[in-house]
Amino acid sequence: EVQLVESGGGLVQPGGSLRLSCAASGFTFGKYAMSWLRQAPGKEVEWVSTITMGRSTYYADSVQGRFTISRDNAKNTLLLQLDSLKTEDTAMYFCAKSPWSGYVANEYDARGQGTQVTVSS
Repeated sequence: EVQLVESGGGLVQPGGSLRLSCAASGFTFGKYAMSWLRQAPGKEVEWVSTITMGRSTYYADSVQGRFTISRDNAKNTLLLQLDSLKTEDTAMYFCAKSPWSGYVANEYDARGQGTQVTVSS
């Protein structure tokens, strides 16, 4: 059974940083592209970033230059470093597994329960 468990969210002031983690199990983690998604209250789910099996990375324009996605295949862990946070980054953040090794937009076959990030002064 595929399991994805996010952690690392919290309350942070604008301009601050957080590091999110996603612990994966139940599949061969290193063979699949992995993504971060987010959903703000009252809004649709938004794609944030993807890292492929080959470690190519892709970012939404809204987070480019501020967020960094990475993966530790030895530890079956997906990471997201959030820097220069803005109030509009407030959302529930989810990690998601792709059925593919490369980047294919909006295709996921598993998603975690999420971790809340709140950016507020």
